[in-house]
Amino acid sequence: MGLDVHARSVAAAAIDGVTGELRRARLTPSHDHIRSWIEQEGPVAVAYEAGPTGFGLYRELTAARIRCLVAAPSKSQRPSADRVKTDARDAARLLRLGEVTPVSVPSIGQEAARDLVRAREDARADLMRVRHRLSKLLLRHGIVYSGGRTWTGAHDAWLRRQHFDSPATPAAFESDYEAVLAITARRDRLDKAITEMATDSEFTAVVRRLCCLHGVSLLTGFALAVEIGDWHRFTGASIGSFAGLVPSEYSSGTTRVQGSITNTGNTHLRRLLGEAAWHHRARYTIGNGLRARWELTPAAAQHRADTRNRRLHERWVTFNPRRKRPAIANVGIARELAGWCWSLAVMD
Repeated sequence: MGLDVHARSVAAAAIDGVTGELRRARLTPSHDHIRSWIEQEGPVAVAYEAGPTGFGLYRELTAARIRCLVAAPSKSQRPSADRVKTDARDAARLLRLGEVTPVSVPSIGQEAARDLVRAREDARADLMRVRHRLSKLLLRHGIVYSGGRTWTGAHDAWLRRQHFDSPATPAAFESDYEAVLAITARRDRLDKAITEMATDSEFTAVVRRLCCLHGVSLLTGFALAVEIGDWHRFTGASIGSFAGLVPSEYSSGTTRVQGSITNTGNTHLRRLLGEAAWHHRARYTIGNGLRARWELTPAAAQHRADTRNRRLHERWVTFNPRRKRPAIANVGIARELAGWCWSLAVMD
């Protein structure tokens, strides 16, 4: 069976492996309705594409001992001349299970942790936007902070001292300032929840080993752990492709053309690796924070991480004589960093 699952409807197509008879149905998104229709057809194998409806249907069918695969939409085969797209055709395309590339279905605990990490990512993006709105409001009135780093305690005290001549401007300022305070508090609550889960959960051992790397804090290590999930499905060479950090290529005959990175796969994972890679540009030193994280891991993980940290900084240094653009060089460091993260995550 192939299912095209939507929020309000499900298109189903079933083919009998013996007679070749094709049957189609339009179902409701209720899991009980879908399962009862599938069970009427006898022993079956089911596939549907991963999407916004999540993995609840997969878990429901698996619990009922029905073989189910969740297909990767980006790897679904579709002829180049196929210009007709309907729900029925999408369902029928999934009937040949041997040509379906399945995705790794996370556990309930992993999915919950991933939701927590992505909620924190949304709070970070929201906070950046409201901070920009507030700073640009002040800039339009010629007010610029020059007392050092922004968004510190001193900067907050400076913001509270601002006064405006127009009667309407204070209301706009208070609106943006209150939004900054509210989102900051929301981000801090999420940080506390992530810290508690990172220190006492199924991901703790992997997170501690990842945090041995320079530039990988507790929040970053936990996000990497829950976004990847099962590290053993990758290798040190293939994980960069999953993060979209490998160059695109169009080669034919004797011509080989490589372009920018593919930017496919997990966007959140790619951003985390890119931000962590920038830390390796400066001279490598073992600070108190890094040493404290090392004390929570075995000596083998410490030694491997220290070796990788030195190598990544040396890689940054080799880019300087070649006058490589820093943004491009950072992508190369991030791709190699992904491989070293895999090396630490899978070590026994």
